[in-house]
Amino acid sequence: MDAEDCTRDDGDYSNGIVYLVGGGPGDPGLLTLRGLDCLRKANVVVYDRLSNNLLLNYAPQASLIDVGKQSDHHPIPQECINDILIKEARQGKVVVRLKGGDPFVFGRGGEEAQALAEAGIPFEIVPGVTSAIAVPTYAGIPVTHRGLASSVAFVTGHCASQGSLDLNWQALAQGVDTLVFLMGVHNLPLIVSSLQEAGRPAETPVALIEQGTLPDQKVVVGTLADILNKAVGVQPPAIFIVGEVVNLHSALKWFKPEVEFSLGGTPLNRFQAGNSASAIG
Repeated sequence: MDAEDCTRDDGDYSNGIVYLVGGGPGDPGLLTLRGLDCLRKANVVVYDRLSNNLLLNYAPQASLIDVGKQSDHHPIPQECINDILIKEARQGKVVVRLKGGDPFVFGRGGEEAQALAEAGIPFEIVPGVTSAIAVPTYAGIPVTHRGLASSVAFVTGHCASQGSLDLNWQALAQGVDTLVFLMGVHNLPLIVSSLQEAGRPAETPVALIEQGTLPDQKVVVGTLADILNKAVGVQPPAIFIVGEVVNLHSALKWFKPEVEFSLGGTPLNRFQAGNSASAIG
């Protein structure tokens, strides 16, 4: 289907419904059972760049609509995506809006839910495993840890208006133990300098995790003083973590994407979504 065909359909309301599904941070094994159930019964799946395409294997019966967005490049405007969801649901279809991570954590799921509510379309929010926690976990970095961090903040590192990040840098630098910046690769120099200017010590441990939870995961560890030099070449999607918990990475790193595991008695590579779907019924 052509995603650009986003004119509103004012036909009769029917039994259509939209599921706003969090697809998790990348590893398809982190999809929730509720998310899997929604994909299996979907007539239409509307997906974007940050959801793992392997998850589409769970919905072979569905029509697929790609509304992929990249940083600073949104070929399908958000308003048009909202209209697609409404139009498909008004045709009596079961629609899955598949998102990376969790729909309500920097995923614009709230905006889509608002549009559906205003249009009178039934919807359900299916939480997903947010990359803000899962990606550090796959790097062996707990976002909280007794004696090191009792507070954590999830922060957007991207400004849609192309301006400077409108953040309370002093509160972030001095009032929160662990900072997790999402979508912050392009603004990394600004983030690093702003935190130091606001009082975060230059020797604070930091980590940049590219392609987190995926086979190509890359972890770059440093400090606020040297991370810009160490992180040359890192590309989105990546998560930036600031805080003493980063020091646990060397001891707790565990993720080996090549290792197989057993699910329901069947040996699987964790990135073979089709096989795992059949194994869990």
